[in-house]
Amino acid sequence: MSLFKRLLNPNYKSDEKAKKGQKSDTSKYFPEEKLPVDERFTYNFKKNGGKFLYCEDLEEVLEAFDNILMENDWYEKEVFCLDEQLQQRFDGYNLTFNKRMSSTFFLSKCESLVANNGSILLSSHQIKEKKLQELPSNFIIFATTSQLVENISEGLRNIKNQNKRQIPSNITTIQDFETDREKDFMSYGSSTKNLYLLLLEDL
Repeated sequence: MSLFKRLLNPNYKSDEKAKKGQKSDTSKYFPEEKLPVDERFTYNFKKNGGKFLYCEDLEEVLEAFDNILMENDWYEKEVFCLDEQLQQRFDGYNLTFNKRMSSTFFLSKCESLVANNGSILLSSHQIKEKKLQELPSNFIIFATTSQLVENISEGLRNIKNQNKRQIPSNITTIQDFETDREKDFMSYGSSTKNLYLLLLEDL
């Protein structure tokens, strides 16, 4: 059973160790523990208010996507989506895919999942030249475990290595996922999104 499965499975009886690790990580006087990259991302992403759905295969991805639509009553709604592969993968839910800013939610892939702050790294590959505040307030991001990186610098190196001919523009991160949370000084001015992450195991 993978680490993500252990952390996110409510029926798993031995997740107390992970909880203790999280508590110690938040201690003001406790030295920062070097947790595995996947565990750090999970903790920081959820601390930021993100909603995390770990999937072992594509069947579970579709089931999780269906549950998101059901939970929010998003069936038969408009979806801002620029990725034709995602449109084909999530076809069959009576959704209308378009490029309207007034759409109910934004469906996209991402560049990387950043462990040290729980953020999502995006570029013009996913959002063209749009600013985050121009996009719908609800996000559903589809990503894989192979996209996990230690920090933003590693994510940027990956972008450079994968796009040697032309590096994408408009590279940005989003890490504020609680729309009703009072912003602190560090997050002031950032764009807050209600974000679901569909994470597919591919390692």
